[in-house]
Amino acid sequence: MRVSQVVFDSIKPNYYEYLKNLKVLLFYRKTSKDIIENTILETSQINPEVTFSDFKICDAFDTLDKTHTIDVPCLIICGKYDQLTPVKYSQFFHDKIKNSELYIINKAGHGVMLEKPHQVNKTIENFIKNYL
Repeated sequence: MRVSQVVFDSIKPNYYEYLKNLKVLLFYRKTSKDIIENTILETSQINPEVTFSDFKICDAFDTLDKTHTIDVPCLIICGKYDQLTPVKYSQFFHDKIKNSELYIINKAGHGVMLEKPHQVNKTIENFIKNYL
């Protein structure tokens, strides 16, 4: 999955600015301030070089042309307001993977698992129960 150049451009020169932008990049606009602040605090403990390298690896990893070959049940969860990997990407995977289920969770962004943990966990539990 491609990573926006904006992310790369903000990490190295000013990691503090990158961290401040996480509020907008990761979360739905009405996400709890506590969730946002805790995430930023935890992320601030990561060395900027590690963060940059992680994004470089994500950016270089491209197997989209093989997606249709996935033949195991897949659960795709996406926040409706995800700006980093918008719903259209989740829909792409759902369309290409024969045995997939797509759940778009309202009032959540890229940090859907932090914003809506109970809904995400329940969705995972239900998916697993269907395949046991």
